Amino acid sequence: MTKAWNNRAWFMVLPVLVLVAFSAVIPLMTVVNYSVQDTFGNNQFFWAGTEWYQDVLSSDRFWNAMARNLVFSAIILAIEIPLGIFIALNMPRKGWGVPVCLVLMALPLLIPWNVVGTIWQVFGRIDIGLLGRTLSAIGIDYNYVNDPFDAWVTVIVMDVWHWTSLVVLLSYAGLVSIPDAYYQAARIDGASRWAIFRYIQLPKMNRVLLIAVLLRFMDSFMIYTEPFVVTGGGPGNTTTFLSIDLVKLAIGEFNLGEAAAMSIIYFLIILLLSWVFYTVMTNAGSEK
Repeated sequence: MTKAWNNRAWFMVLPVLVLVAFSAVIPLMTVVNYSVQDTFGNNQFFWAGTEWYQDVLSSDRFWNAMARNLVFSAIILAIEIPLGIFIALNMPRKGWGVPVCLVLMALPLLIPWNVVGTIWQVFGRIDIGLLGRTLSAIGIDYNYVNDPFDAWVTVIVMDVWHWTSLVVLLSYAGLVSIPDAYYQAARIDGASRWAIFRYIQLPKMNRVLLIAVLLRFMDSFMIYTEPFVVTGGGPGNTTTFLSIDLVKLAIGEFNLGEAAAMSIIYFLIILLLSWVFYTVMTNAGSEK
């Protein structure tokens, strides 16, 4: 007997497909179209081929911004992943402290990105900001507006404050899903705290940590609003990441063709690096 298929379910999915087409596919095709054409105005376009891609890939400006992005993402992952795991390990598993800790951890994630940038912009000012005035009062020469190192530290600390909670919540979800039988067996065997973490907790958190690393990498590599509000990409180009440079190229200089090519390259780099992260971590988890 042949099984009858009910295709009416596709009508339920059709609105979603249409929405995705309008919100993602069509804008992407528009960007691709701009990246292979040039214009002199009056909506007169002509074929440019790979000219814009060659200009981007041969530009020191692009590679310098790329290097800043990679360094920033590496620092963020090196700080937030271990810190998030450490906080999650020390959070209570039972009692009234659980909802309190979860709410406190979730609060930074509820603040909009532009508001986070504004908060830290004021917080770090040496004239009225609590952080800036405090550091100046104890003799530390801090000025994120003029000093590149201070600008980097401010942006990194701001991102750690804003997004470590995401790693904490994901790690905590992985920890609470571990059955108590594992801990009971470990206590019977006399396992140390490190052994429990190494052989029970860390393997069980492997999947959620993969999600945390991917989310934090993609978000840190695409960061725009917070550093733009705090430093504007400065001082100089010190904190001009790819996203900020892309906006300057498209809106500030109105170079749509090169900006479109740069955005496509940017998109492909994020996909490639995310795939590398996923493949490496998945393979490492399957070997255990």
